[in-house]
Amino acid sequence: MTRLIDLTLTLDPDNRAKLPPPLAGAAKVVAPQIEYAHPAKKGAEEFCRYLGCTHDDLPDGEGWGEETLSDMSSHCGTHVDAPLHSGSRIAGLLARTITDIPLEELYRPGIVLDVRPWAKHNEEITIEMLDAALAATGTTIKQGDAVLIRTGQERYTMTDPLFYQQPGMSRASTLHLTRQGATILGTDAVGWDLSFGVMARKFQQTRDKSVLWDGHKAIVEREAFIVQQMTNFAELPLSGFMVGFFPLKLARCSAAPARVVAFVN
Repeated sequence: MTRLIDLTLTLDPDNRAKLPPPLAGAAKVVAPQIEYAHPAKKGAEEFCRYLGCTHDDLPDGEGWGEETLSDMSSHCGTHVDAPLHSGSRIAGLLARTITDIPLEELYRPGIVLDVRPWAKHNEEITIEMLDAALAATGTTIKQGDAVLIRTGQERYTMTDPLFYQQPGMSRASTLHLTRQGATILGTDAVGWDLSFGVMARKFQQTRDKSVLWDGHKAIVEREAFIVQQMTNFAELPLSGFMVGFFPLKLARCSAAPARVVAFVN
């Protein structure tokens, strides 16, 4: 029997208010604004307006339920990054958008690399950490695998400052996975790389442009899809399962919110 495990965050507009003030502008990547039309209230009004009837004409006194979404990023919540998010050309070719990716490439065998014993806030996840976590799975990364990095960040809520101080993947650690064959790279953290604040400080101290968003920029060299803001990794075995990463079909976009589900026997 196959057990389904939801690895997707709920897009709840109430979470927008939980962002600290410096990050308020990022609300559109947390959840959309949602205007609710309840069947007994605004839904009934709209029903009558479209169908030319009155509230007394409604069979059960209600109309329909409907919601209007606004102020929503293509990178909202649990989402799949298409290669275009990392640059316009990938390995010398035009970058693929989210609607260029066939479903076969988004339903893949999964491996969980649990780096919690070694990863620290605001520090890079190293190749050595990844190799140790891979050894614990008793398997190897094969071409087309989805590699999920369990950092432990899902234990924090958005009101906890540590939520925004994730351990981050570097260019070297990202390429270490893609060169072994990983084509989907997932994380339970809010971002794949170190936080913007940490990267900005590193750049200001060194003026080394290679530290800026280097985990994502590694995709320019070797194509893969990055999936961020996942959850429920604790429910997964380390290997031996399938994962479906099914994004909305947003034409020509660099990403799309997705329903991500693991299929575990």
